[in-house]
Amino acid sequence: MDSINIKLPDGSNKKYKKGITGLEIAKTISHSLAKEVLSISVDEEIWDTTRPLDKNATIKLLTWKDQGGKYAFWHSSAHLLAEALESLYPGTKFGIGPPIENGFYYDVDFGSQKFDASHLEKIENKMLELAKKKNIYTRKTVSKQEALKYFSKKNDPYKLELINDLEDGSITFYEHGNFTDLCKGGHLPNTSLIKAIKLLNVAGAYWRGNEKNKQLTRIYGISFPKQKYLDEYLYLLEEAKKRDHRKLGKQLKLFTFSEKVGIGLPLWLPKGTVIREKLEEFLREAQIQGGYKPVVTPHIGHKDLYVTSGHYEKYGKDSFQPITTPNENEEFLLKPMNCPHHCEIYKSFPKSYKELPLRLAEFGTVYRYEQHGEIHGIARTRGFTQDDAHIFCTQEQLKEEFKKVIDLVLYVFKKLGFNEYMAQISLRDQNDLSKYIGKIESWDLAENAIREAAKEKNLKTIEVEGEAAFYGPKLDFMVKDSLKRKWQLGTVQIDYQLPERFQLEYIGEDNNKHRPIIIHRAPFGSLERFIAILLEHTAGNLPFWLAPDQIIILPISTKFLKYAQQIENILKEHKVRCNIDNRDEKIGKKIRDAEISKIPYMFILGEKEQNEKKISIRKHGEGDLGKFELEKFLKQLKKEF
Repeated sequence: MDSINIKLPDGSNKKYKKGITGLEIAKTISHSLAKEVLSISVDEEIWDTTRPLDKNATIKLLTWKDQGGKYAFWHSSAHLLAEALESLYPGTKFGIGPPIENGFYYDVDFGSQKFDASHLEKIENKMLELAKKKNIYTRKTVSKQEALKYFSKKNDPYKLELINDLEDGSITFYEHGNFTDLCKGGHLPNTSLIKAIKLLNVAGAYWRGNEKNKQLTRIYGISFPKQKYLDEYLYLLEEAKKRDHRKLGKQLKLFTFSEKVGIGLPLWLPKGTVIREKLEEFLREAQIQGGYKPVVTPHIGHKDLYVTSGHYEKYGKDSFQPITTPNENEEFLLKPMNCPHHCEIYKSFPKSYKELPLRLAEFGTVYRYEQHGEIHGIARTRGFTQDDAHIFCTQEQLKEEFKKVIDLVLYVFKKLGFNEYMAQISLRDQNDLSKYIGKIESWDLAENAIREAAKEKNLKTIEVEGEAAFYGPKLDFMVKDSLKRKWQLGTVQIDYQLPERFQLEYIGEDNNKHRPIIIHRAPFGSLERFIAILLEHTAGNLPFWLAPDQIIILPISTKFLKYAQQIENILKEHKVRCNIDNRDEKIGKKIRDAEISKIPYMFILGEKEQNEKKISIRKHGEGDLGKFELEKFLKQLKKEF
């Protein structure tokens, strides 16, 4: 066969001569496009643009705008890093050097050579020098014997170990300049596309993630096709440091930690507790409108409960160990999930189809034994509260209920200023179905229901295999914050398995027993993690309705304290959270402190304000708004509640 059929991203099919490359296909579409193409996706695998196509395929031309394009760019940059290291530190041994979500890293063994973070700038300069040589990334298929021989000569035990795990006939090398690496690809056409580089930090990493192996040096970096992209990235990196929720939590006195209480178990201070309570209050009101019924379940449950649900089998290693009691063979677990408890609530009374859908909601605290190194402020903790709900419904009700949950999630995003988002349909890993429970037929039904509901709500979606929960597929919402970072916020899951395991039933219109279906949903996910992301998204400048202190009253001197108290009383009658700064400090310092505390409004009171029965108002981050009569200003303020 001299021709092959290629399906293009627009859905069209075209015939091309066998052996054509992705770059040549790009040129047939547009020469300007060809200049932008970094790599191609061939049946969802990243290829070099210069690799010949020898069979029918579905392709996508990948530019810097595509994650696949960035993947090839950063993968190629990791190889460039290795070339620079081999040039500067002869005898260095190399582990792995993959692209990651933002940038790349390489694990290396410097042997007896001295290396630390002060060397990074020298390596960056070497990488840029090598990039300018416009060396081509050349793919070469080698036999296992050839591969072993090559890296035996280089005395590189890490590459030899990797090669021994590979099958003969599947091994490829990539060469550029004076460097050769074991690699599957794909890569850029040549090194000159790499225009800007920053090596970010150095860390230790055990070879293959096993602490029994040698610790290698991991060098992290990022690269770009334009210097301005790097400048923008470094600016956002600095902004991210300023917005770190751990720093803001301490500055704004929202939460703290205590080693005596335990690692990963946050203690919420009064101001942080206000944020939690206001978020719960906001969602409770939305849930009441949506027909949800509140429930409360214990923080522990009998081990048998989680054995029945499957959580003990799947998550037992990541949970706190069982709690024993004086009774022999009696064991309890700290609750890892709320859903088994809600199943037992459902079972407490017989159900008719007329009672469905039944929507049970709980702000339930759960516990997972996260590893020490994975704990991160309140974003990753060992105890956290989920805005959990479980909707028990019939097959006929499933899609409509799922769409209502989508509406609720989008309402939450809009209210809290998350305007950029994408929905990810998280599916089974078809190559390893052992990770899941239940029948294939029910999984097919669930996955198709999610696809249909998302389509009918006009959601922009992507599908990712291997990200489903062990009991069912999910719709995960990926939001971008104000620094363009992606976060997974909000999840909706369809579950045919727990109703089966817990033998849940309802009497149908035909008077026969049927199994309900469960929709799991959590728009916030966990309150702790949601608040961490919200703090970083807003830089701690929370909307007025959510701010712990909404107004601070600043009398210029103690002579105006009585007037300040009158204002405070009126504000509290209107349920405004306010305080008086009655310190014996100059007004300039009081204003600066209020700005640091990110309080939305400052009411400044002096002799003129008292005589005119008005208030001078400053808005955080904006400055003076002028003088107002209090009642008039409160009317304007209502729109911010």
